[in-house]
Amino acid sequence: MIDLLASGTWETLYMTLVSTAIAYLLGVPLGVVLFVTSPDGIAPNKAVNLAVGVIVNILRSIPFLILLVAILPFTRVVVGTTIGSTATIVPLVVAAAPYVGRMVESSLKEVDPGVIEAARAMGSSPLQIVTKVLLPEAGPSLLVGAAISLATILGYSAMAGFVGGGGLGAIAINYGYYRYQTDVMLITVALLVVIVQIFQEGGLKLVSRVDKRRR
Repeated sequence: MIDLLASGTWETLYMTLVSTAIAYLLGVPLGVVLFVTSPDGIAPNKAVNLAVGVIVNILRSIPFLILLVAILPFTRVVVGTTIGSTATIVPLVVAAAPYVGRMVESSLKEVDPGVIEAARAMGSSPLQIVTKVLLPEAGPSLLVGAAISLATILGYSAMAGFVGGGGLGAIAINYGYYRYQTDVMLITVALLVVIVQIFQEGGLKLVSRVDKRRR
């Protein structure tokens, strides 16, 4: 059982970390586009903002388990299978990227408008403002969002155990639920809680180191 739990923990970390990394690769541009093209953004574009916003909102509104099942054909096309930890990464990314996009947009809105106006007055282009002003200034908030996203995606990965997703969620369901082994269920839940705490505490400590406003 120890080997099984160790394997499940590794699979959970693998799914969570890889999914979060890919979700941020997709979600950060989404959030930037949502912020930049908003009516108060540095390059307002109602059509683009509406289109991206609708897509993000639709994907965010679909419960994860329903989304996971709905895109099984797409998952099979991408990774060649619909079961296992690698297959679970696909729906995790699809579910998390819009969530990350909104979190990034929220973080960018916290940046002092005066800093943006100063960059504009110096002749900075929209791209320069995004890369050299917005993202660096929003860094601490983005890190907090990343810690929250990790915990959220970890919860999603546990739900994927219902359809053969692997990880601690699958162990909890296959052994704890179906076989009525309450001890296994409690151990897997405890491990998930510990992982979440590590992510959260690590994220907060990292924020305290990089946040210049706290020095």
